[in-house]
Amino acid sequence: MRTLLALVLAAAAAAEPLPEALRARIGNFTGTVSLYAKNLDTGVSVGIRETAPVRTASTIKLPILLAVFDAVARGQARWTEPLTVTAAEKVSGSGILGSEISDGVQLPLRDVVHLMIVLSDNTATNMILGRFTADAVNAYLDKIGIRATRALRKVRGDGNQLKAPSGFSAAGRLPENQKYGLGVSTPHDMVAILEKLAGGEIVSPEASREMIAILKRCQDNTGIRRKMGDLPVANKTGALDALRSDVGIVYSARGRIAMSITIDDMPKIDYSPDNVGSLLIADLARILVQGLARK
Repeated sequence: MRTLLALVLAAAAAAEPLPEALRARIGNFTGTVSLYAKNLDTGVSVGIRETAPVRTASTIKLPILLAVFDAVARGQARWTEPLTVTAAEKVSGSGILGSEISDGVQLPLRDVVHLMIVLSDNTATNMILGRFTADAVNAYLDKIGIRATRALRKVRGDGNQLKAPSGFSAAGRLPENQKYGLGVSTPHDMVAILEKLAGGEIVSPEASREMIAILKRCQDNTGIRRKMGDLPVANKTGALDALRSDVGIVYSARGRIAMSITIDDMPKIDYSPDNVGSLLIADLARILVQGLARK
C-alpha cells in the first residue's frame, strides 16, 4: 500500500506545473529554500531565489576541487606531491584525517583531494587550502566567469570544537562576508559550474571527466541521491547546524539535470540522516528530475 501511495503521489507531483509542485512540497516549511536546476540537454530551467547569496558549507569544496585541477594542469602542483597531516590543520567534523590519522603522515595530493570530496574531509580541505589558498580558488573562479561564489576561509570544525578562523581570502576579510563562514555562492552559480563540468570546459575535457568521476563517489546519500534509485548522481553536500545543501547532476534518461539546493534557517539542530532539510532536498530533487526530464 505504501509503495502504491508513493507512486500515486509521484505521478500527481509530475502532473503539476513544476514551480507549483516545488512550492507545494515546501509548503509551510520553517526555513529558507533556495534552488536552481537545469536540464543540460534541453536548456529548460527553474529556480527559487536562485541568484540570492547562500552559505555554502562544504559545497565550496567543489570550487576548491576545480582550482586544484587547474593548478596541476598549469604545472603549479603535482598529483604525487606529498601533503603532511599536521595538528594545525586538523579540525573536527566530517572525514577521517582529523581523528584517525597521525600527525606527520604524508599523503599524495590526489588522495587528499579525493578525501575532501568523497568523505567531505574537513582536515583534507584545510591541507589543500594551506597549499593553494582561498584566494587562488577565487582567482580561478574569476577566470571561468563565476563571480558570486567565493571561498572565504579554512574550516574551523563542527559543534563546540571550533578552532580560531584562519586562512582568509581577501573576500573572507570583508565584514559583509563574515556571516557566510566557509564560503558564499548562489544556486545559479553552482549550476553554472556543473554545466561547465558536464561540457568538459573546466581545465580540459579529461580533467572535467575525472572531477565528475570523483563527485560520483560522494558517500553522502541523504539529499539528492536519496530517492534517485539507480540513476547515476555526481554531487557534493554541505551541512551546518541550521543548513543542509546539495549540488549535483542527476543523469536521467531524458537529460542531465544539474541542481543546487540550499535549505537554511532551520530552527532545530539535527545531524541525523533524517534531518528535515535533507528530506526536503531529497523530495525537491525528485520533483526537479520528474519535471525537467519530461519530453
